Amino acid sequence: MKYSARILLASLLLCASVLSTLSAPSVTIDAGIVVGTVTSLPFVPVKVNKFLGIPFAEPPKGNRRFAPPVPPKSWSKPFKATANAPSCIQQFSCPKAERFVKKLAFNTPGPPAGESEDCLYINIFAPRTSGGNKTVMFWIYGGFLDFGFNSAPKYDGSSFAANQDVIVVAPNYRTNVFGFPRSPQLPLEQRNLGFLDQRLALSWVQRNIHAFGGDPTKVTIFGESAGARSVDDLITTMPDNPPFRAAIMQSGQATSYKLENSNTSAWDTLMSKLNCNGNNSEILSCARAAKVNTIKALAEELALAFRPVSDNITQLEFVDAARATGNIAKVPILTGTNGQEGRIFAIDQSNVTAFLHSKIPDQPLSFYEAVLAAYPKGAPGLKNVFEIIGQIATDFRFQCPCAALANSSSSQASIPTWRYYFNATFPNTQFPLFGLDLGAYHSSEISIVFGTYPILGFTEYEVRLSKYMQTTWADFAKHPLSGPGFREWPNVAVMGTAEKALESDTDAGTLDAKCPLYQPLYQEADRHVRPKTYDR
Repeated sequence: MKYSARILLASLLLCASVLSTLSAPSVTIDAGIVVGTVTSLPFVPVKVNKFLGIPFAEPPKGNRRFAPPVPPKSWSKPFKATANAPSCIQQFSCPKAERFVKKLAFNTPGPPAGESEDCLYINIFAPRTSGGNKTVMFWIYGGFLDFGFNSAPKYDGSSFAANQDVIVVAPNYRTNVFGFPRSPQLPLEQRNLGFLDQRLALSWVQRNIHAFGGDPTKVTIFGESAGARSVDDLITTMPDNPPFRAAIMQSGQATSYKLENSNTSAWDTLMSKLNCNGNNSEILSCARAAKVNTIKALAEELALAFRPVSDNITQLEFVDAARATGNIAKVPILTGTNGQEGRIFAIDQSNVTAFLHSKIPDQPLSFYEAVLAAYPKGAPGLKNVFEIIGQIATDFRFQCPCAALANSSSSQASIPTWRYYFNATFPNTQFPLFGLDLGAYHSSEISIVFGTYPILGFTEYEVRLSKYMQTTWADFAKHPLSGPGFREWPNVAVMGTAEKALESDTDAGTLDAKCPLYQPLYQEADRHVRPKTYDR
């Protein structure tokens, strides 16, 4: 098949960056001189200064394992920020079948520089254009707070920087037991280490982004899945003078999570297997001396789940109450979900009733009967058990909490809020190994927003939609009070349609028709009793 010159040109604008012959960029930050590389996208006139693997914290290993991050020591010689740094330790703490799905869908390819506890590094993508005071987009990756890394190819910020004249910043942060240990031996305020990593990275941006041409007063935080949840945690815990002025949440928020602050069973089990006992100091010393691969292997073998605690510093106990009273950061919000978010989590499921009892346990029989009745086999989009389970997961875990957040932020907190709905599917972003129609699954919008979708098998519509969404995100970051794209925003903006329109309107009432089924569970959270839901 022959592609027109116009389509080929548009796709090449978004393909992987190549090295330029320009002189290496050099900047001076608070810790010393940093030297990066210059990259370019084919046929794009703007070059990009790329700085990879700049330390923003001391390595959290040895005695610093399970400890809050601290700024790095200064260096005397120029620091070469020319290659990706290792990711933090990845952990797939879930049953084997689910572990396989997550590794294939979210961790492929794996970290390009491997894994290490020495992982608190930040990547910068800055357009090589004149003038400073540029808008900054601070990306927080997802991964269920179990895994994830800033060096994933789909998070490459070169296209954003070159085509939108913004600076993209992407830090690593600790996840799983290394980021959220739930250790009773640690002070409560030191247990959400991954969130503290994110905060230190934001502080680093405030101190240093001007050296790259950025304006520290023009920071937009954005993230997907657990990254979006992290964004919401920052919004709801920083009501005064936040180090950002706008926020974008893709398929995630801080509400409706399973939070069990008194439950330290995963940590206790791990300590038992490591033979770490004694007083608090002895247990921590033992845990810090254990081999990192041993900790990782035990956590995965035993499917130990480590989740944040509500310390009321980095995560509130009553998120919904804070949002309802407006005691949160008053920054404009763009939030949304994907059409078939939950299908990727239904791959290894075969029984709707069993799925409901497993993921939404301890509910009255009437609840399960009502949910089963609301998703009849044979209805549009529900032709088999896979699609039924996928749609239940989509509605309960993503669609309805997103609707509640948007409504509460707008009507109760009086925060300018815009909502999108991504509903485009492309063959080159699917997983043919599964042999299933995953649709617009969870995380499938990321490569479209970043312009990093696979160049093999691209379509003209994919090129146009990617450019449109990336511009929408960047315009919102540049002028958040004006909203995305300086235009009248519909009730819910649909990004991508079967008719290949770039955007269309949909009624929230239609989109959220099943949400009343789950509303009582969310209302329990409003009454300060968290619903028992499944973690992402």
